[in-house]
Amino acid sequence: MIKDLIQFLEQFSKEERRNQIFQVASHRTRYLTVVLEDIYQTQNASAVLRSCDCFGIQDIHIIENQNTFNINPDVVIGSTKWLHLHQHNQEDNNTRATLCKLKSDGYRIVATSPHQNDVNLDDFDLNKGKFALVFGNEGKGISDIVKEEADEFMKIPMVGFSESLNISVSAAVSIQHLTNKLEKSTIDWKLSQTELDELYLEWLRKTVKKSELLIDEFNKRNNTHF
Repeated sequence: MIKDLIQFLEQFSKEERRNQIFQVASHRTRYLTVVLEDIYQTQNASAVLRSCDCFGIQDIHIIENQNTFNINPDVVIGSTKWLHLHQHNQEDNNTRATLCKLKSDGYRIVATSPHQNDVNLDDFDLNKGKFALVFGNEGKGISDIVKEEADEFMKIPMVGFSESLNISVSAAVSIQHLTNKLEKSTIDWKLSQTELDELYLEWLRKTVKKSELLIDEFNKRNNTHF
């Protein structure tokens, strides 16, 4: 029935727009997800979200322990409209709860920080399964809890005097490099057909004028509920 609704809504969308939506959706992935722990600078937070959209990351997990996550609209320039933001702020310890949930969903927890057993970005093994990249906040980096829960550690090799990159730069470099490697690999990194249909429909609803009224009409005709 979801395909019937898609076909119905497509009547009210220009072909060029539909093609663009489908092309972008077909490059989305959940093989890699991004976790932001306690980010407090809106510009950094927003820049990471924009990078995720640019490079095809659909899900971003936002951990709020001490700091509230805020977005700068001048930086994201609408990119959050196309992302799924999962905010974690209901537990006493949102970091551990989030990472445990991701592990139960089959994700490797990969801390983006130098560590005794770390691996360089270029040597990171994509074939071991889907993974969640965890980025810490601007002051302290990743927390001790992330270090405890991490399955692996990854770093960006550097040869300058500076020991670290700004979080938004670090995220952009890591995400671009890893998604590029994924696209060139034989790994099944794309959304399933069901996920692709659901995302395409979600975006159609956002772009078709008066889509909710149209969907109400579709539901009445077909005795369905979307």
